Amino acid sequence: QVQLVESGGGSVQAGGSLRLSCAVSGHTYSPDCMGWFRRAPGKEREGVVVTYLGGSIYYADSVKGRFTISQDNAKNTVYLQMNSLKPEDTAMYYCAVQYGSRCLRGDFGYWGQGTQVTVSS
Repeated sequence: QVQLVESGGGSVQAGGSLRLSCAVSGHTYSPDCMGWFRRAPGKEREGVVVTYLGGSIYYADSVKGRFTISQDNAKNTVYLQMNSLKPEDTAMYYCAVQYGSRCLRGDFGYWGQGTQVTVSS
């Protein structure tokens, strides 16, 4: 059974940085697509950065140039490096992965429990 465990969230002042980690276990090979999503209080969940089968990467306009997704296949871990954080980045952050053809339509079936990021001004 695939399991995702996020870590690295916390409180930081505006302009600071955090790196979120998402440890993936329970599958024989690395995910074909992955993503980081967030949900702020009173708002719907939004995609922050999503990788698609074939290698293309989507970054939300609000995080372009500040956030970067990466992965370490040896550690089965997906990272989200967040720089120049802003108060509006405050949210619960979730990682998600998927394998196979569901990646073609960005249909993520495996989700972590979330990690809270709070950015103060």
